[in-house]
Amino acid sequence: MNMENRKGAVLVEFALTVGLVFFFFFAALEFCRVSMIRHSIEHALYEGARAGIIPGATVSDVQNRARSVLRTVGLGSTTVEVTPSVLTTTTREVSVRIRLPLDQGLYGPAFFFRGRTLDRTLSMQREGSN
Repeated sequence: MNMENRKGAVLVEFALTVGLVFFFFFAALEFCRVSMIRHSIEHALYEGARAGIIPGATVSDVQNRARSVLRTVGLGSTTVEVTPSVLTTTTREVSVRIRLPLDQGLYGPAFFFRGRTLDRTLSMQREGSN
């Protein structure tokens, strides 16, 4: 077989497969980013709740700690809610809830996760409350 005739076949094969390769590459990138975001939110929940269970802590302490963890991975536009809205010496439990629309957290346009929101909550008992 003549190599000149084969060059056209290689070009056609490349054209048919390159789109599929790019699709899988960007899909893997998107799934990895969502996994990283999910783990970062879980870590921010833990750190925020830990800040809130210390006697004398305030709601802003909890929110600031959670947001500082999220900023390390570029997630600035998150909703951090703390329950109860005012922490007192009689507060027995602190709950932290973080919501992030995935459209805002991904590097490129969301394909698989368009319109989805990660919504996680963590509750911890305050120190000294029995």
